[in-house]
Parts: sequence; C-alpha cells; structure tokens
Amino acid sequence: MKSSKEAQRTARKLLEATVGKDGAIDAAIVRKVVKTLNDEKPRGYLGVIEAYWRLVRLELEKNHAVIECASELGSSMMESVESDLKSKYGAQLTTEFRVNPDLLGGMRIKVGSDVWDGSVKERLARLEEKFK
Repeated sequence: MKSSKEAQRTARKLLEATVGKDGAIDAAIVRKVVKTLNDEKPRGYLGVIEAYWRLVRLELEKNHAVIECASELGSSMMESVESDLKSKYGAQLTTEFRVNPDLLGGMRIKVGSDVWDGSVKERLARLEEKFK
C-alpha cells in the first residue's frame, strides 16, 4: 500500500498534467486519469484517486468566484467586478453572481479560500462584537 505522502506526491504530479497552459483544468484529462487509475488499479490507487480529487476540487474552487449581492447588479457593474477579479486571479477565472437579500446591502466575494465581505450584515456583526 502506498503511503499517504507517496499518494499525495503522485496526485500532485497528475494534477500538473491536468492543468492546461491557460491555468484551467481539462475535464477530459481528469476523466482519463481517474479511468486509467481505476482500470489498472496500481498499488495504493484509492489513496491516489482520493488525493487527486481533493486537489482537482481545490483547483476548481481557486478558479471560480462566487459574488453575492443584496440586490441585482447592473451589467456594467458585473463586468467591472469580473474584470477586476480576472486581473487579480487570471483569465481562467469563472464568475457566478447570486442575489442574497440577507446581506442587507453590499457584496460578498469568495474565490477559493479568499473571502471579501463588504456586506452591511457583516459590518453590523462586527459593530455588535465591539459592544459586547
């Protein structure tokens, strides 16, 4: 059985082969890698597949932005936010806009593990913490 470190190392090498020149994950290669591992069943393949899926998921999250707003944004504002994020994270970044009235106002942006919360709800929560 492959050690956990060995499986992680193999999964990282497989991920490098999966990411294209543009920095985006190629879904066809991901399917091919998993199918090959599953068909050939090399020693410790389950650990490698598990580590590989984790890395693919993290890479996909890193290249996807979720923008939540209290109300619908205009197309010019959406384009502005999208272009700012792409200049920071690269052209491969995909964006998803959501309306979340619970925010009360402002915007929350999540890209991978980065979160920017400029919502009124968050500001009120921080203000409340100061007075406790």
